[in-house]
Amino acid sequence: MKFSRLVLPGVTMIAVTYGLARFSFGLLLPGINESLEMSEFVSGIISSLFYLAYCVTIILSTVITTKEGPRRMIILAGLSAFVGLLLMGITPNAWMLALGVLLAGGSTGLVSPPYGAAISLWIQEDKQGKANTWINSGTSLGIVLSGAGAIFLTPHWRLTYLIYAVLTLLILIWNFRAIPKVGTSSRLKFRKGDLTLRGVKGATPLIVASLTLGISTAAFWTFSRSFIEVAGDYSDWQLSGFWVIIGLFGVLGGFSGSLVEKGGLSLAYKIGSLAIASSPIILSFAPGSLLMSYLSAGIFGCSYIFLTGALLVWGIRVFITNASLGIGVPFLLLAVGQVIGSIFAGWFIGTWGYATSFIIYGLVGIVAALMGPKKN
Repeated sequence: MKFSRLVLPGVTMIAVTYGLARFSFGLLLPGINESLEMSEFVSGIISSLFYLAYCVTIILSTVITTKEGPRRMIILAGLSAFVGLLLMGITPNAWMLALGVLLAGGSTGLVSPPYGAAISLWIQEDKQGKANTWINSGTSLGIVLSGAGAIFLTPHWRLTYLIYAVLTLLILIWNFRAIPKVGTSSRLKFRKGDLTLRGVKGATPLIVASLTLGISTAAFWTFSRSFIEVAGDYSDWQLSGFWVIIGLFGVLGGFSGSLVEKGGLSLAYKIGSLAIASSPIILSFAPGSLLMSYLSAGIFGCSYIFLTGALLVWGIRVFITNASLGIGVPFLLLAVGQVIGSIFAGWFIGTWGYATSFIIYGLVGIVAALMGPKKN
């Protein structure tokens, strides 16, 4: 299959599931809280449903993709995102909002493993690493779109979600037409993978590294915008611009596949993890400076997408006979680490303040750099 025929719809599907269905919620939450008269406690519980849904659906998607191939899960992910966004746009109360969040958040778990399987089926082997990392960078495109939506449409969060839903439906139709059915070609036969982790060489370092990286990134994802809002005198558009910078620079993370090919996986992982460790540390020293906060956001956005691309390649190399498991395992552990990291970040910030807490999470990122793959 032609590289762009699979990668382009893949990039856009990742953009709408991760960027619009998942990450846009935090930016629109103030308006949602005001309209639905939700307390911080209720909105916090609803926000946690994104992580819960992701952890459940990425396991489900990995199992089904392993048994049946990628097409069904990709289409289901788009459908889940569409319905979730639609419900969030028309919701009359917190209960329907929670259902929409579950469906929207679940779409991200459904979508990641099958694209790894699709690439292993239909993209030439020497281009698979590049294809995986570019599809993964679709998260950045979605973050940029959600940031732009927050800048221009924040007072109209319902309209924003309805626009996102229509865009998701169009991209779902594109993917429906672009992703072939397994078995439609006599040259392509889907080989069922092995779901076990037992005896897989290199699985334990991958699991520990993914979990540690998830913990190290949690404070930035959850509290960086609140940090600069408290520490500096920023306008609403500057606060939303901080988010846009994360997405714009995240696009550069798509080049991780090229660096893996040229410098090796071990070098790419170390560069990415050290870069992501530096971003909360930089922010902790100058949160009131627009230049330094945006620099921190740019480094974080680029290194996060870069690093998840490296984890993706690492996982596929470890689970060489099952690409969906190779993506599902590190991404699941990354999410679990973010749940753990978010819980402790709130406690640390309440005890020691933002600056000290962000330095701690930066140090955790440095520890993660020591856990990378030993071989290229």
